[in-house]
Amino acid sequence: MSTAVGSLSTKDVKFNPQVREEELGRMTMIDREEEKITEEEEEENKLKGEREMDLGPLFSLKEQLEKDKDDESLRKWKEQLLGSVDLSAIGESKEAEVKILSLTIQCPGRQDLVLPLPFTKTASKSSSSCLFTLKEGSRYRLLFSFVVAGNIVSGLKYTNTVWKTGVRVDHSKKMLGTFSPQKEPYVYEMEEETTPSGMFARGSYSARTKFVDDDGKCYLDVSYHFEIQKKWPTTPSTSS
Repeated sequence: MSTAVGSLSTKDVKFNPQVREEELGRMTMIDREEEKITEEEEEENKLKGEREMDLGPLFSLKEQLEKDKDDESLRKWKEQLLGSVDLSAIGESKEAEVKILSLTIQCPGRQDLVLPLPFTKTASKSSSSCLFTLKEGSRYRLLFSFVVAGNIVSGLKYTNTVWKTGVRVDHSKKMLGTFSPQKEPYVYEMEEETTPSGMFARGSYSARTKFVDDDGKCYLDVSYHFEIQKKWPTTPSTSS
């Protein structure tokens, strides 16, 4: 999904299918695949560098509260962040565990499309397998559900990169925030966006979605394929 980014996001590439389509005519398939591989390597190297930084010692939630008990403002901030968390049920984990449960696509007048995560191998790996189809020029919104356990996750970020015929057409980032452990899933709602339209926008796309935190720890890394077409696929809905 090329435009699944809110107002606080940053975009490295403006999604302009027409400009990209002109570039495709001057590139061979090998060139396109090499560009895709290079971009992925650059992103991996960046994340690797972040993970290799000296981040200091880790502390469990109990240790953090005990360590900061003399700092009134910091203690109150952490207690407010933790809310009604049962510390006795959390244990002594020093690292957060985040499980991304599902991605939901909401389009006005249509049934919600709920996609469990991680996607199946068929949907994520096969170039001929389309995970979902969106109508060109249609409005949509993404919702992510996830659970946090063990410890506080700081600076959870969503990144999404989209390619068409091996050429990157969009790269988006969104800071989701800091979340404390709780039994109930969090649901994060993105800003409403509109799919591109026109002849050059239609067709098949490949995408890679990742969720990482401030420490560079990756909780989900999935690749998949989707399509933008002139009409909605033939599925039950309240409108077409």
